[in-house]
Amino acid sequence: MTFEKIVILTGAGLSAESGMGTFRGQGGLWDNYDIEDVATPEGFARNPTKVHDFYNMRRGWLADVRPNAAHMALAKLEQTHKGDVLTVTQNIDPLHEAAGSEKLIHMHGELARALCANCGTSRPWTEDLSLATSCPACGESGFMRPDVVWFGEMPRDMERIYAALAACDLFVSIGTSGTVYPAAGFVAEAHGAGAHTVELNLDPSEGASLFAEKHYGPATKIVPAYIETLLNG
Repeated sequence: MTFEKIVILTGAGLSAESGMGTFRGQGGLWDNYDIEDVATPEGFARNPTKVHDFYNMRRGWLADVRPNAAHMALAKLEQTHKGDVLTVTQNIDPLHEAAGSEKLIHMHGELARALCANCGTSRPWTEDLSLATSCPACGESGFMRPDVVWFGEMPRDMERIYAALAACDLFVSIGTSGTVYPAAGFVAEAHGAGAHTVELNLDPSEGASLFAEKHYGPATKIVPAYIETLLNG
């Protein structure tokens, strides 16, 4: 079967084999950190130093991680497929870009960017952030924060994402638990638009029953294999 408009959703399971920590499940980040403390606007208001320390730690991981075979396969699909391919990622790491993907939406923001809550300027950022960090644009200190979407905040580019889901004929979900909305609802949106739906995951997600086709195993194995079937189909 040939598909013209493909939307791919990726989650933490895609980057896990590159060394980026997942959030849920045994050994996930939320085993060691309270979501309310480090991933909400209220947590940042209560203890910004703790939040900065958490994201500084995660930003420090980026120097040692590289895109894996699954990232590379998705970039290959984008570059060689004759139709449209849009990747929507819940991940805040830059591994899709490092692999060569360009048609990409970071719906939860980007770890390697900083946002000034005073003037609204967002810019690439690789250094640590703290309350003493001054905004390069407005010069004020105490307002810089990671340019990521916290729980309770609206994900990015939702209008564009829903438009793509409404128009796609193939929706592929990769490495996501299926528990966090609105992303967990994307499969229903795509199915409602008549798209074929595929889950590629280490284990069945909470929404596995909603997918027409399912493949389970390590992302570095099953994603390249599935992409090859698409490109050779």
